[in-house]
Order: sequence, then C-alpha cells, then structure tokens
Amino acid sequence: MRKFLIDTDTASDDAVALLMAHRWPDVQVEAITIVSGNVPVEQGAKNALYTLQMCGASTPVYLGCPKPMLRPCKYAHGFHGEDGMGNMHYPEPQAKPQLDHGVDVIIDTIKSNPRDITLVTLGPLTNIAITLLRAPEIASLVQRCVIMGGAANVVGNVTPAAEYNIWVDPDAAKIVFHSAMPMSMVGWELSRGDAALLPAEIAQIKNLGTDLPRFAVDCNASALEASVKIQDSPGLTLADPVAMTVALDPTIITRQGKYYVEIETVSELTRGQTVVDELGVLKQTPNMTVIWSIDAPRWKEHLYRCLG
Repeated sequence: MRKFLIDTDTASDDAVALLMAHRWPDVQVEAITIVSGNVPVEQGAKNALYTLQMCGASTPVYLGCPKPMLRPCKYAHGFHGEDGMGNMHYPEPQAKPQLDHGVDVIIDTIKSNPRDITLVTLGPLTNIAITLLRAPEIASLVQRCVIMGGAANVVGNVTPAAEYNIWVDPDAAKIVFHSAMPMSMVGWELSRGDAALLPAEIAQIKNLGTDLPRFAVDCNASALEASVKIQDSPGLTLADPVAMTVALDPTIITRQGKYYVEIETVSELTRGQTVVDELGVLKQTPNMTVIWSIDAPRWKEHLYRCLG
C-alpha cells in the first residue's frame, strides 16, 4: 500500500479529492491535516470529517495553522459557499478532530515513514512551511510532494497573476518551493478546458443514484456556478481532484518539466504569482516539476470510478 498524507483547506473540491484518495485501492491515507484557506480551520475539519463519514473512512483529522504566516485570512466563501460545501449546511459529523497539532503530525508521520510518504497539498502551504522551518530534514524524507497550487505562466483565478492557494500565503509558498523537496506543481489551469466537468457529465455522476456521487455534485453547487460565471468555464473546474489524480496515477501526465519557479511576495499587483523560468534565463537550479498537461478523459474516468 502507498501511504498518503493530505494537507487541505477542505471545501467542495477538496472533499471530492478526499473521496478519491480513500477509494483508491492501493492507497492508505495516514492522516489529514487542516490549513486555513477556503474556510476557517474548524470548518475545514468538519467538512473533512463529514466527507470521511460519507465514504465510511476513519482517517484521523488534525487542525493546523489557523491563519497565513504574515497576512490576514482570505476565505473563499464567494466560490465555495459560506460553509465551503455549496451552502448545503450538512449536519455535524459524528467524529471530532484529534487533539495533536497538524504540524506535529506531519513531522511525526514523515519521520516515522522515511521516504515512504506521498504528501498531497490541496490548500495554502502554511502548515508545510511551518513544518519545514521546525524540521528542515523533512524535505529529504518525503517520497514525493504534489502541490495543488499556482498558475504556470497563465492567468490566475483570484487575481490576474495568481492562483488562490499561493496568493493566500505566498510567504509560505516561497519557503516550500525553495525547500528542495521532490515536488510537482499542479496548477489550477489543468482543471480548465477539457478537464472541466460539463453539465451532461455532472448529470451522469448524479445519475449513478447513490449517496456518494450525489454528495460530490451537491457540495459543488456554488463552485459550479462560480466556475461558469467567474472563470468563464464550460463546466465545473475541480482543481483539487485533478491534483489528487496526478498523485494517485502519475501516468495521466502528458507533459511535464523541471524548472526554477519563484514566488512573488512583495508586489500587491502580482502577489502569489508562480514565475516559471521556462527558458532558464535566471540561471537558477530547477526546484519544481511543473505539470503542463494531463490526459483529461482518463482523469474523468478515474473520477467516475471512484464515485461509482
């Protein structure tokens, strides 16, 4: 079994990513740590625990950092709803978060499983940055880190320059990107275009007729509306499930490369921009594997299988 550790700011698309990881046959999710991002950490924990309840899993959930390193919280209620789950206002989950701090759990889990943990980050990188500041050796002990974040020299989704997860805590992202971990960046643009779920495909999922696919569609109601109206998408963009699928099945990657990637932390206009040095003009050592494209039909096949 492959061992995953998932760091998330659980909202609607994060929930679908969690479902996929827990329904993948050869993956064991060791822990879920919650970071401030789409929603406050307390709400993120509730959303994660309810999602686990829906798929019959009992993975421990831990609260992490309640705010970005140096900046105020910037939640994504306008995209994911006030509760992060499409304003479905699901009941309180039966389970509660564990008492240990998420950063402690990340350190302990990776140290206890050297070079055996795939770290998947679905939210801002605050927890991971604090982990690296406290225990820099973690960078060499992670087998692989898959980051949902950034926009590889394309338009952002929260500003013209930046993707939300990196924009919320660019200072944390800078620390992580320069940590020398074996990292892959799955930018939000990979969930657009052919990878977006069209209305007929969403109906196909809901028509599976069981609680899990219905939950996956319903909790993304706000995200679907925002995807179409704000992002000019033909359908629902699911950035976190796309990143999770890259972690679960790297063979869906059709183009990738290793580059030096820098994070803008000073300019308010371009705050959080992921500057990919495609041509190597900065003469810096590459620090990130950038995923440029995926096999969109295969990503959707994986999604259908996990929800079916």
